Amino acid sequence: MTKYPFNSFIKIDKQTLNNIIAKDQRNGKKTLFLVFLVFLFLSCFPASASQLLIPMDEDSQKNHLKAYGVTYFALEEALEVRWLLNYRGGSFLVSDTEELRRECQIRGVSFEIISDQKTQAILEQISSPSKNMETVVLEKAPKIAVYSPQGNKPWDDAVTMALTYAEIPYETIYDEAVLNDALVLFDWLHLHHEDFTGQYGKFYRTFRTAPWYIQEKENAESLAQKLGYDKVSKEKLAVALKIKEYVVGGGFMFAMCSATDSFDIALAAEGVDIAEAMFDGDPSEPGYQSKIAFSSTFAFTDFILERDPMVYEFSSIDMTAKRNIPKETDYFTLMDFSAKWDVVPTMLTQNHTRLVKGFMGQTTAYNPDNIKANVLVMGESRLNGEARYIHGVKGKGFFTFYGGHDPEDYQHRVGDPKTELELHPTSPGYRLILNNVLFPAAKKEPRKT
Repeated sequence: MTKYPFNSFIKIDKQTLNNIIAKDQRNGKKTLFLVFLVFLFLSCFPASASQLLIPMDEDSQKNHLKAYGVTYFALEEALEVRWLLNYRGGSFLVSDTEELRRECQIRGVSFEIISDQKTQAILEQISSPSKNMETVVLEKAPKIAVYSPQGNKPWDDAVTMALTYAEIPYETIYDEAVLNDALVLFDWLHLHHEDFTGQYGKFYRTFRTAPWYIQEKENAESLAQKLGYDKVSKEKLAVALKIKEYVVGGGFMFAMCSATDSFDIALAAEGVDIAEAMFDGDPSEPGYQSKIAFSSTFAFTDFILERDPMVYEFSSIDMTAKRNIPKETDYFTLMDFSAKWDVVPTMLTQNHTRLVKGFMGQTTAYNPDNIKANVLVMGESRLNGEARYIHGVKGKGFFTFYGGHDPEDYQHRVGDPKTELELHPTSPGYRLILNNVLFPAAKKEPRKT
């Protein structure tokens, strides 16, 4: 805690107070009365600053991504944490401690020490009905799981890179753990770039002779057999249903790229064989498109499945082949929400800019015609109307889908080197990922949108 100049005087005064009182008993009450006036005067001054502000605006914060890690650390330490929505880019207000300051300094996170009076003024400004701001109390550090197969390197996935760089702990789980109900141990789940349809990412045309593709196919088939399934597609469907159960029961799920649409396609195709022979050993079911159950999905509806195994695409959901947007103009805009009424999407869109660089992936963006009416679009391209960042409610839980592979690697390809986040500490695209990480910590009862 910061010590003000009066502190040492207060300590000395307290140490000698008994002597003064004893003297007063001999000489009358005049001195004691003067001491009382001194203490009354000193009580008008704060003994220490009580709050640490982690600013998240563009000019004040030098490492936005690690700021989330510091905030997570504060939650682990059971400090009082408040998320100041729409105040200076979504800043964090935390109880001030020497240890927290030290963490900020070690991690290179900008912070400000503010007085109780300044804190009160900020909170009053935020609470004003005329301000589109809100204060959300963060209660606990959420326990995080990343659904990913063993052997995948952290740089294969933007979320694991973000968590690692921000120094936020997570556990990796995969099919066997999910099927054994391990998800109940976690508050937040991220889906790695998985193909839940059993078509091995639709990589067949380009990579079917590549050693890594052959090995991954063998691993997937071996795991499915071990778990009692005769097809990978059936085993992946069982996993998808367990994840759905987790969300409906109150879990928070985040997914990017092909994990988003392949997850919904797997749910919609329950009991229907949509995989061709090169994927599962037998032909797909005749007329399978007409048997798709859109009511089972989280986010997407009325999509047309891609039947050709030689096409690197799952369905009409993805806009990659339709977009025709040059890299130089590929941006998407974050939507504005009412912080006091739409708290959840406001939390998830906190940033120091409303304009975010676009980036591609197997699933780059979502066709607005295939998004359910009850799903909220939080980021979209103004050039063609595609949705990049969407959110919804399922049962008691929540899901967020984010199109693209890596916010700081425009067109990440198989075998490309990893992104060095040390070069992108203020990345707006990565901030959206970390907003979702802290979302389950919020105390305020979210309004379902």
